[in-house]
Amino acid sequence: MEQVTLTEIAQAVGGTCVGCPDCAVTEISTDTRTITPGCVFLALRGARFDGHTFASQACRQGAVAVIADHVIPDCPCIVVDSTGKALLDFAAYYRRKFQPFFVGVTGSVGKTTTKNMIALVLNAHCKTLKTAGNLNNEIGLPKTLMGLDSSYQAAVVEMGMSDFGEISRLSRAAAPSIGVITNIGFSHIAQLGSQEGICRAKLEILDGMAVDAPLVVNGDDPYLIPLKTTLSRPVYTYGIKNIGADCRAEHIVTEQGSTSFDLCWQGTATHVILPCIGEHNVMNAAAAFCIGMLAGMAPEEIAGALHTYQPDGMRQNIRKLGEQTVILDCYNASPDSMRASLSVLGQLSVAGRRIAVLGDMLELGEQSDRLHRMVGSMIKPDQVDLLFCCGPESSAIAEEAARQGVPVQHFLEKEALTEQLRHTIQPGDAILFKASRGMQLESVAKALFAELAS
Repeated sequence: MEQVTLTEIAQAVGGTCVGCPDCAVTEISTDTRTITPGCVFLALRGARFDGHTFASQACRQGAVAVIADHVIPDCPCIVVDSTGKALLDFAAYYRRKFQPFFVGVTGSVGKTTTKNMIALVLNAHCKTLKTAGNLNNEIGLPKTLMGLDSSYQAAVVEMGMSDFGEISRLSRAAAPSIGVITNIGFSHIAQLGSQEGICRAKLEILDGMAVDAPLVVNGDDPYLIPLKTTLSRPVYTYGIKNIGADCRAEHIVTEQGSTSFDLCWQGTATHVILPCIGEHNVMNAAAAFCIGMLAGMAPEEIAGALHTYQPDGMRQNIRKLGEQTVILDCYNASPDSMRASLSVLGQLSVAGRRIAVLGDMLELGEQSDRLHRMVGSMIKPDQVDLLFCCGPESSAIAEEAARQGVPVQHFLEKEALTEQLRHTIQPGDAILFKASRGMQLESVAKALFAELAS
């Protein structure tokens, strides 16, 4: 963060200074473990924590002031009504000190990968800031914005949500110069009620954008296709199936862990080789290509950047471990991301069998049984040789997959699942592990493959 003053901070958050001599500040911290001399400590409140209890400790560690919702004895304070709102307010003020090419990304699934691909593309052209990991909420996004400085010419931020209003607040803070919506799926449908509700929530990204700022959307998504004609701003579409998409992927070929395809933009085709598989990744790359073109990059420069992409963490991380191939995809799960991961498993060239290990998809509310059955109905014997399901909700996946003729076993406990897999997996097999993060299905993979535990 570039230097600001305590007076600036107080004005930005609408706070009252109590015992605060003005001074220069180059960091705002919400965690006493990251306190540096001269920083400001912002005391957040949460359901299970209260940062105000650490305010005095922060000052002893060198914080010059505390942003709090009440006066802290013996601490210089900037007093506000809500420290959470103050964090967003200051981030919004600070972000407006700079004018980078600013991309905001949201969507039900794929937003982190799409964000990473966009940042990879833009960084080949100019210095680009991006959201670290999935710090895409009302705490993580402000921290990303405060990482801006005058050396960045571009930025890409991810915006997540679980209810109405959240993306609106994030977008108003970030003020994207261009927005991206990856798709409208089923994540958080328990809170939002329907896919129509999810679409309304995702469209809140427009709240922080200028009226003429362009929006880039998935042109194969039935909830997003109409935006091309219903919005008054420029709308660019990308897709595979939609022949009218502004950026369309054609001639898709998968072999030896990579995918080659042509991206057609305004009558010109650019060949791309992506070092991963799955049509969903082709879609993510097409979104990044759109952004690169709108940023004024050369098509060949964009393709060159995409060729260097590598998946990270627990998102479809494909690894050769001994004589088996493991696909670890345990970060989140919804019907859309399940379909994508099963597609990757089905496209792998294997000497043995394709084994899917699927756990519960969480936070689906009253539609959980229907959506788990939807996943089960997707699974076909020519795609999956053996299916193992774990968790109470995934019994519906098992039942529907069995109706498709897929050999399946269901377990309530991960320990029993692990033991059965230990006796089942053979050399040459490919094994997909996929579930919501709360299921911690990666623990099964790590118990089976020592390389993952290290």
